[in-house]
Amino acid sequence: MTSSIGIVGAGQFAGVFAKLFAAHPGISDIYFTDIIAERAEAQSSSAGAAGTFDSFEAMLESDVDAVAIFTQRWTHGPLVLQALRAGKHVYSAVPMAVSEEEIAEIIEAVRETGLTYMMGETSYYNPATVFARKKNAEGAFGRIFYAEGDYVHDMDLGFYDAYQYSGGEDWKRTASYPPMLYPTHSVGGVLGATGSHAVSVSCVGVRDERGDGVFDREISMFANDFSNASALFELAGGGSMRINEFRRVGYPSHLRESRFRYFGTEASFEQLALVSVWQDKHAVTDISDQLETQATMDADDPMLADVAPALRDAFISGMASVHDAGRLPAEFRGLPNGHEGSHHFLVDDFVTAINTGTLPPVNAWEAARYTLPGIIAHQSALRGGDRLPVPDFGDAPAELPRPVLRESAK
Repeated sequence: MTSSIGIVGAGQFAGVFAKLFAAHPGISDIYFTDIIAERAEAQSSSAGAAGTFDSFEAMLESDVDAVAIFTQRWTHGPLVLQALRAGKHVYSAVPMAVSEEEIAEIIEAVRETGLTYMMGETSYYNPATVFARKKNAEGAFGRIFYAEGDYVHDMDLGFYDAYQYSGGEDWKRTASYPPMLYPTHSVGGVLGATGSHAVSVSCVGVRDERGDGVFDREISMFANDFSNASALFELAGGGSMRINEFRRVGYPSHLRESRFRYFGTEASFEQLALVSVWQDKHAVTDISDQLETQATMDADDPMLADVAPALRDAFISGMASVHDAGRLPAEFRGLPNGHEGSHHFLVDDFVTAINTGTLPPVNAWEAARYTLPGIIAHQSALRGGDRLPVPDFGDAPAELPRPVLRESAK
């Protein structure tokens, strides 16, 4: 069985993922739509797509089976709901949404329709997360009682260019996006390895002092002036998780944006920009080579012409030895990858889920656990660090009712 897919938002990520969707044996046709028609046409031509749609609504009215949403981060929730209600499976870039209400509506829509929802969180496939998940499954950590996840990406390293590309003349209004509303690259790596979830949080926000109009409450569409934030979460079953979301930081984020540490009663794992170690009560073992990735394309490839040079490393990094590349379609061999080998797995897991009716790893319930803690953490920071409960929507159901498939997906 194959399915067709429409890509929504022909920006910097769309072209990379379009080539993978086009190559996947489970996808028949791909289409594009963007509010800037020229971008959709250019991406469609580059990817050898079946065509474009004039609008998102026109795409939803078509017989396309699924949509992949790559629009600005605060727009995902409403677009996802619109697509699910139109009978489309949905792949969404992170974050899932920006409010608890939007998250609740998405989960209810997935439950009612039986359609596939997957959030494209790269950290679930991060080599460090994969390594820690395997060690945890083996019981090598003992009990993990504390873990840390950092998303350390300075604005100077590509984000100014990225926001100007996507935000147009008013880019400073959107560049002030609150750090804790984009928490999945840090939270996902911890919870993706431990399988736990947050139950409460206390967060401290650091107000920006650059004075360049970014993170300025008077300019920000989010009334936000936090450029950095640190949160301490209580986890279900005991234990804790510390999360850092930094946008002003002296750190080489082009080398490693997300990094993780896990501490157990029997062993621990720690990661820095270039070094990763496994430790028990007797020894320290350097495992950096197991997590090291290699570039899958040249950083000057024309495909990356619109991507800021400081961001290109994230778009070209391939798999590490801890990844199970053998379970991917043979058609992916030699194709560009990105974000430490995650892109191939993201596409394959989504396509497999929509064609088989199985739940993807980062399904709606898991996505909520990666996203909602940050939303509550931001509220805590606004309240001076008050400890607040983090709601939970529970585990994903064992199975969902199968939707009525369109003819092209049968």
